[in-house]
Order: sequence, then structure tokens, then C-alpha cells
Amino acid sequence: MDKRLERILPRVQKPARYTGGEYNQIIKDKNKVDIRLAFCFPDTYEIGMSNLGMSILYHTMNSLDFVWCERAYAPWGDMYEEMNRAGIPLYALESGDPVGDFDAVAFSIGYEMAYTTVLDMLHMAGIPLRTSDRPGLLPLIFAGGTAACNAEPMAPFLDLFIVGEGEEVNNEVLTLLRTAKLSGWSKQDFLVKAAQIRGVYVPSLYEVSYNEDGTVAAVSPTQGAPARVTKRILSDFDKAPYPTAPIVPSTEVVHDRVSLELFRGCPRGCRFCQAGHVYRPLRAKKPETLVRQGIESLQNTGHEDVTLLSLSTSDYRPLPALCDGLLEYCEPRSIGLSLPSLRADNFSMEIMERLQKVRKSGLTFAVEGGSQRLRDAVNKNVTEEDVLNTCRIAFAGGWNTVKLYYMLGLPTETDEDILGIAEMANQILHCWRVNAKYKNRGVKITVSTSCFIPKPQSPFQWEAQISLEEYLRRVNLLRSAITARNVTYNWHDAETSLIEAVLSKGDRRVADAIEEVWRQGGRLDAWTDYFSYERWIKAFETCGLDVDFYAHREAGKDELLPWDHIDMGVRKEHLWKEREKAYRSELSPDCRHQCSACGAARLLDRGFKCDE
Repeated sequence: MDKRLERILPRVQKPARYTGGEYNQIIKDKNKVDIRLAFCFPDTYEIGMSNLGMSILYHTMNSLDFVWCERAYAPWGDMYEEMNRAGIPLYALESGDPVGDFDAVAFSIGYEMAYTTVLDMLHMAGIPLRTSDRPGLLPLIFAGGTAACNAEPMAPFLDLFIVGEGEEVNNEVLTLLRTAKLSGWSKQDFLVKAAQIRGVYVPSLYEVSYNEDGTVAAVSPTQGAPARVTKRILSDFDKAPYPTAPIVPSTEVVHDRVSLELFRGCPRGCRFCQAGHVYRPLRAKKPETLVRQGIESLQNTGHEDVTLLSLSTSDYRPLPALCDGLLEYCEPRSIGLSLPSLRADNFSMEIMERLQKVRKSGLTFAVEGGSQRLRDAVNKNVTEEDVLNTCRIAFAGGWNTVKLYYMLGLPTETDEDILGIAEMANQILHCWRVNAKYKNRGVKITVSTSCFIPKPQSPFQWEAQISLEEYLRRVNLLRSAITARNVTYNWHDAETSLIEAVLSKGDRRVADAIEEVWRQGGRLDAWTDYFSYERWIKAFETCGLDVDFYAHREAGKDELLPWDHIDMGVRKEHLWKEREKAYRSELSPDCRHQCSACGAARLLDRGFKCDE
């Protein structure tokens, strides 16, 4: 370890974040590999180490014998200041070597508020921020994750983006980079060839022009780049790479457990949900595969909890068999089994009885809208009776904690819809009084609301976000309507949601504001400790950008959206039809019951049929 690190670590919180040396980390001889890659997560160690995608890609890239993939995370404020004071650059945990010495730096960007931290980590590594200021082939700077749905705000900073699932395409890029490095290619030669790999977007090969009203006029490919970049997926998810010996964190992290991904995609098609559309088509693992992977992971890590992950866990059809298979191993060892992402319309006592064999946890349901009309508009397909019946089952089974999540500002929302949230909370409280198995424990009902954010590649990508003032009015309306002592109301910060909307719907011009925010001290903007609304607004003004244009303007049907050249599988025509249905409060069927012909199944190598 660097002697300077030894001196400063005793002065920071949670020094184990910065030492490496974890159980199951991968160590290679750096003199025997051709490509060294720093895999960066633009947030803290606790968040990054809880990210299943990071764990999977860490192992897939290290499966190449000529690559050594190491990790780097953003330091918290105390460590950040100590590193700057001591002149210590950003370094990789496995070797302790400076990230600036690596051949490639890859970022996993899952949310827009991480953009400034990406710039900050590049700066800490001594790497110029903009690709135009990095003329050499190395280091190659690229990124993937959900942010690639609209890569434009970060386009000037990244050499290329991975669009879609990275398990295969990452390794293809690294293989090409090895050839380029050993053959002495120029950066431009490499990028032109990389753009021919399906799922690779090279922003510098596309010229963007704008109309007089500020909208995008054209995105024109050059040097043979494809007109549209189509995302990569794994067709056979049952055979997808999964690390059964993941790194065991050295300190407490957000999700300190084994995570099993049941399926990718979602059959429901909620119209506000970006993930439910960009992760299509639906592909599932077999229960026997998951049981084997879960048991092996528990044996290799010593974790005491297993979580079953997906966008809608209770929609996994073999769920009872999977729970039985895991509990046969977990129950005698007092290992917990939890199921987030449950739906109120298919929750059953059968599943509850399996869960409570080890330990109970609170129940969480995303209801989204306070009235049936609004839930139909967003295609949530959950009724009030579904919610109440689920609560009856839960309370009768001994549960006494329920969390309900809603959005405010959804398209077509009215005050009546908002007041319906309070009414549903009262109905649940009454349900507990009638059905609770253990009334002496009391009940805790938590209602949480967030501000709707229009997301690219979703049916609501054309929508305008409501203003800050209107959001707060709706919060106060709901707040005054919730009067029961057992019901707690929490609401998400509206200012962060506004900035996220601008970054979600932004074009390349927004990059200037992101850089300006960073230059004024912005980093870790996903944390309230560091986020400054005033700093963002001032940066937009300095760069001549209109916040209302991006966040509060409804886009036209025929408008060219900044991300239209990124093909995430679902056709734009389908998204528009779903938007029209929303304004008629018309439901669309579950994909497993009736194919909506969204277009995503065409990405499957095995044909035009999603998993059931």
C-alpha cells in the first residue's frame, strides 16, 4: 500500500472502502496481460459493491486471459479531500495503481445524477475530460448502463458507449482494443472499426444539427457508422454469465447479500417505466439454475441473505418451486430469503408462508396512482381491491409494516387522484384493524411519493414534467389529507427531479452545463449532502440553456428526439400508441397473455418469441 494512504486512512470514515484486499477479488500478474482496465462506478463503494451488474461484468471481463479488470469507486468527501491534499490520484483497488496508467477506463452509469462524478473521477485520474482532448488511442474511455438510452448529454466525454447488455459486447470491444494496441492503430481507426460492433455507439462519428426552435434537426452518421445503433442482448438468459464467487465487501454495504436475477425484461409495460421497456424482451432463468447459483454463492461468500431480483419478482411463474428449492438450503442455516418488486395483484399466502419460515420483512408495493383511472392510464393494472386483498393476507399472516410508493405529476393526474392516495391509506389502516393477527404490535403504513420524470425510450418520453411549484402544491394537498396517526408520508425532493428530467431528455448541448457544474464543485450529485440546485441552475444559465425547454416542454409526435438514433428494441411507433392509450385510460395486456408487437422480440437470435 502507498505510504501516503497509510497515513491518511486513519483520518477518514470507513477506511475499508479504500483498501481493497477483499475475499474473492481477482488478482493477475500485470506483466502478463495486454489490457488493463479500470472498471469505475461513479458513486461510493457501498453503492457500487451492491450493484449486481458491476459484479457480473467484473467477472466476464476478467474471463479474458489478456485483460485484468480492476475496480474504482468515488471517494466520499473526507477521503476526497485527503487524497487531493496528499496528491494521491484515483487508484484501482486490486493493485493500488493509478487509474490514469490503465489502457481503458469503463464506467457503469445507471442514473443521470452520476454524470458529474464521472467527470470528477476522470479528473482525479489525471485524464482530460473531453474525448477531443484525448487524441491518443489509450486510455480508451467508455461507458454503459441505463444512461446509454440517451447518451447525448455525456457524448463529448466518452469515446464510446455500450448500448444494451454488456456481457458479450464488452469483451468484443476489449479484444479489438488489444489488436489496436498491439498493431499501433490510431484512435480514429479503432473507433471506426468499433462502431461496426453491434451495440457500440461512437458519438464522435455522428454530427448533430438543430432547428431554429432548438429541437434536433438531424443526427448524421459519418465514416460508415450505422444510422441507428441497436442494443445488444443475451438471447439465452439461462446461460448468462453469473459469478457464484463474487467479491465479499470489506465493510457494510447497501445490499450485503446474494442477489439472484430471475429474469430480464418485464411483461407489464407500465408507461412511465423506462426499465420495463429498455430491458425487453422478456427472458427468464430456470428455477434449478437459480437454486444452484444461489447455493454456490452462499457457500462461496458466507452471506446470510438471498434476494430474488427482477423488475416484477412475483411475475416469475416458477416462484413457488424456486422458493422451496432455496429454502431447503436456507431454512436450516437461518439464511433469509426476500422478494422485492412484488405486485399487489398476484401476491399470495402460499408465497408468504414460504417467506416467513426464516424471518419477516416489511412489504413494499408500488401502486403509482391514487385512482383506478390513473392506474389504468399508466398501465399499472392494479386495482384497489388487489391492494386491500394483499394487505388482508399480509396482516392475517402477521405482517404489520406496509410501504406504498406513488408518483405525483403523472400525465392526466388530477387532484381527485391525489386525494385517492390518502383514501387508500385509510382503507389499509381499516383493513389492519379488522384482519391483523397481532394487534398489540401496532401497524406502520408509509406512503412515499416521487415526482414523475419523463424518461427516454418509454411511452411518456414526449411528456412535460410539472413545475416545482405545482409538485409542491400536490405534495401539500396529499399531506393535508393524510391524518391518521399510523400513516407516515414521505416525499422526494422536487429540485433533484427537475435536474434529472433535464439530463434525461437533454441533447449534446447539455454537456457544457454538466462540465460547468463539475468545475464549480459538483460531484456525488445523487446525494443530498452534495447536490446543489442553485449550482445546476446557474450552470444552465451560464451555458445559455433553458431548463423549461428540456423539462417542461411537451415534445411533438414527429419531433426528432435526441436519442432516436439509439434502438433499444421497442419501436417508437409502439411507444406513441401506448401514450395515446394512456390519455384514453386504456390498458394494454400482459406480454405473456398477448404480444403487443412492440418490436423487441426481433432482437432474439432464436426467433420472435419472448420467454413465458
